Amino acid sequence: MAITINSHVFISLSLYLLVLLQSSLFASSQSFIGVNYGQLADNLPAPAVTAKLLESTAIGKVRLYNADPAIVKALANTGIGIVIGLANGEIPGIASDPNVAGQWVGANVLAFYPASNIDVITVGNEVMTSGDQGLMSQLLPAMQNIQNALNAGHLLLYIFEFVFVLSEPLAEGASLGGKVKVSTVHSMAVLANSDPPSSGSFNSGFGDTMKALLQFQKATGSPFMINPYPFFAYQSDPRPETLAFCLFQPNAGRVDSASGIKYMNMFDAQVDAVKSALNSMGFKEIEIVVAETGWPYKGDPNESGTSVENAKAYNGNLINHLRSNVGTPLMPGKSVDTYIFALYDENLKPGPGSERAFGLYKQDLSMVYDVGLTKNSQTPATPTTPKTPKTPSTPATPSPKAAAWCVPKPGVSDAQLQSNLDYVCGHGLDCSPIQPGGACYEPATLQAHAAYAMNLYYQNSGKNSWDCDFVQTATLSSTNPSYAGCNYPGGN
Repeated sequence: MAITINSHVFISLSLYLLVLLQSSLFASSQSFIGVNYGQLADNLPAPAVTAKLLESTAIGKVRLYNADPAIVKALANTGIGIVIGLANGEIPGIASDPNVAGQWVGANVLAFYPASNIDVITVGNEVMTSGDQGLMSQLLPAMQNIQNALNAGHLLLYIFEFVFVLSEPLAEGASLGGKVKVSTVHSMAVLANSDPPSSGSFNSGFGDTMKALLQFQKATGSPFMINPYPFFAYQSDPRPETLAFCLFQPNAGRVDSASGIKYMNMFDAQVDAVKSALNSMGFKEIEIVVAETGWPYKGDPNESGTSVENAKAYNGNLINHLRSNVGTPLMPGKSVDTYIFALYDENLKPGPGSERAFGLYKQDLSMVYDVGLTKNSQTPATPTTPKTPKTPSTPATPSPKAAAWCVPKPGVSDAQLQSNLDYVCGHGLDCSPIQPGGACYEPATLQAHAAYAMNLYYQNSGKNSWDCDFVQTATLSSTNPSYAGCNYPGGN
């Protein structure tokens, strides 16, 4: 079969050539921490300025909701992975005409790749839950046309292999379609069930449409992209224990009654519900990517939990959870690629006040709050999920230069001590010294074991006052609690 490439793709060849002369192929992004770069604002920094900001951080991926050429170009030669988006309104034209798809790929991918490290194209945003049946039926044809245009684009890359010595030549049979994935983004509403996570299933109303989408994604190796928001889960259940569960803070956990798995945070529970839904339809191989998640630092009076403290706790603890590589109970030992919402506030977004208060950075490039994204931030050596309390601890904090140990306050209930113990030891920290035969197993009391675990958590986190809070059941002490052969880590 002859392969036809429309003239617009060839026009992009000259642009591509200029880019190639100035750059080399980047390997795919190694980082699993990304950020959403929305543009519904009239006060955003210039793209070049933002690119410099991103290079100063540990953020390895950026998701755009469009394919803004100024931003894509500004990110060239940074190695930062880029997700570009095709808007819902563009889907009908792309679905109905392969030539339009070819023009789009030529103008938005070939004109910048590989200097700009485009690795995913998202076709539409939350189309399946839009209620627009026509748009839903056009989603897969649009994705297929974009994929076909990418596959055709590989001929241009072969030409360059013969003319130039590329740092990463394409293997035989490889294509641009294998380098750049085509996906779409879903809200959690695509699930009919998500609680408990093992019951996760897709809405039956999507029927064959969802199955066909997943078959396409399995065949092309593209990720299933989802928007889990523990913030919205808390809005529907604003209890203190739910807040702790959503913020990765110490809590009693929630047991999946069907699987017996104990979940310690809402993020893992939501992601595993998606995994269960994929498994139930026979698509275990499809990778999950979190396209959006975040927490607003302010909102309207009727929006529970919107505060700087909670936003810092959620995003900071999420980042540390990802860095730990603990994974989720159904996907252990690896971190799901996650795009935090958002890089900046978007002052033109409609809706409640929280919609305009998700930004990590201000327009002057200063941080709204620090979640450890600068490149010189300390990455935990062991899996930890430090937290920020909603209210500060009342005990006086010893001088930062003095040795300090985190211990339970007098009178704390056994139930709370057990919750603290379960939380720490359930998140990857080394609790073997308080296991049978360990140096700190004796005395074999809940008080002693919880004290060791709580201090372990504090020492392996940021050693900030909030790392020794445990819902106000802990305090810092200048007295070393070590005894006999049991050594409590501590001090500077």
